[in-house]
Amino acid sequence: MGSPAERRGDARELAAQLDADGVRNLALTWVDNAGIARAKAIPAARLEHAAQRGVGMSPVFDVFTSEDAITASDHLGGPAGDLRLFPDLDRVTVLAAQPGWAWAPADRYDQDGTPHPACQRQFARKMTERATAAGLDLRMGFETEWVVTRTPAGHDPAEDDAYEPLDYPCTGPAYGMTRIVELSDYLRDVTEALTLQGIEVHQVHPEYAPGQFEVSCAPGDPVRAADDAVLVRETVRAVSARHGLRASFAPSVVAGAVGNGCHLHLSLNRDGKSLHRTPDAAWGLAPDAVAFLAGVLGALPALLAVGCPSPASYLRLQPSHWAGVYQCWGVENREAALRLIPGAPDDPDGGSAEIKTFDGAANPYLAVGAVIAAGLHGIETAAQLPAPETEDPGTLGVRERARRGIVRLPGTLTEAANRFEKSAPLYEAMGKVLHGAVLAVRRAEEARFAEVDAEEIAAVTRWRW
Repeated sequence: MGSPAERRGDARELAAQLDADGVRNLALTWVDNAGIARAKAIPAARLEHAAQRGVGMSPVFDVFTSEDAITASDHLGGPAGDLRLFPDLDRVTVLAAQPGWAWAPADRYDQDGTPHPACQRQFARKMTERATAAGLDLRMGFETEWVVTRTPAGHDPAEDDAYEPLDYPCTGPAYGMTRIVELSDYLRDVTEALTLQGIEVHQVHPEYAPGQFEVSCAPGDPVRAADDAVLVRETVRAVSARHGLRASFAPSVVAGAVGNGCHLHLSLNRDGKSLHRTPDAAWGLAPDAVAFLAGVLGALPALLAVGCPSPASYLRLQPSHWAGVYQCWGVENREAALRLIPGAPDDPDGGSAEIKTFDGAANPYLAVGAVIAAGLHGIETAAQLPAPETEDPGTLGVRERARRGIVRLPGTLTEAANRFEKSAPLYEAMGKVLHGAVLAVRRAEEARFAEVDAEEIAAVTRWRW
């Protein structure tokens, strides 16, 4: 975090700049194990104090569910205890769509100044440092999908409108230019706000489902990528509200329809060179890239409990819906759970891989950290990729899938949580406190929705993310 004197000086300068920019309040966010961005806000003038002393919060948030129920793990739960939120001064950002406000992600520490063992952001940083120590430079980025609907006239946010018919503000076909025409002002404001906040937008486009869009942004180091995922989502939410719209990032907005993914892209480099551009190597992958991606592929059943953390996630994970529900990989195969993207032949920095299964309910810090842990385990064990899949596994017969060694990824949160519980690499990487808290929240979500049908699951969770 830097020395106390350095932090005070940096915070004092930042506070003065925020005041000059008309910023009066600063939102500090962390993301809980249910994937909900929680926040505490302080007057911007208090930034120096927050940087020196932190802002108090209860550790009980680590065992909150997506509906704000409180469960418990062996190490966390109940009203006792306190943590300190420390804003990352390097990420303080003036919010373009919320006049008078700025934002910063926060790291969480115990009162004695030691890192909180369940801090997801510090877990992501620790895994990034492990990768760096192994000589890897990882770049990651998220593709964020969301659905917008019109806010009902006279809508009272205190009323439960989960079961009301959705009013979509655009009626054009999937991926159609019509949708951009219908919401051109809205999409312009989304991209402008992101750009003003220092996020480089690569593309924004209509998606498949009614009212659905996607934004892809420039990759960065894993912790920054997770920060950006939070900032992108809250910016889209704020711009939507200013246009009289409501944004949902839920995995399943309407049961039976295509849901919202939040695909994670990653690329590996060593000594300034891409490990996706090795001459004469199969698929262009250097040996460490092969082992890393094989580790991720092998861990996907357990990783689903991180990247697909809600019962609603498994409404989205359906065969032949481009969600990657089979444990296989392929070159530019959008039905494979792990998609290899070679990139343009003349681009020395090109090449990446995409995890198709992850969705918008995931905590992005847990997602990047767990993927790195799985990939490093792959390198440590010299894991190898099987043959790439060139077809849609969902169209193959059961015997043909078995012959090719293709298996279905977990189809329920219970199954994914069981695999997560037994994953030694993820347990070692997370530590018992964080791993136990994640598992406790998954078990609580399972129990809450055990007797609930698909339509109600989608309706109840629609506005949680």
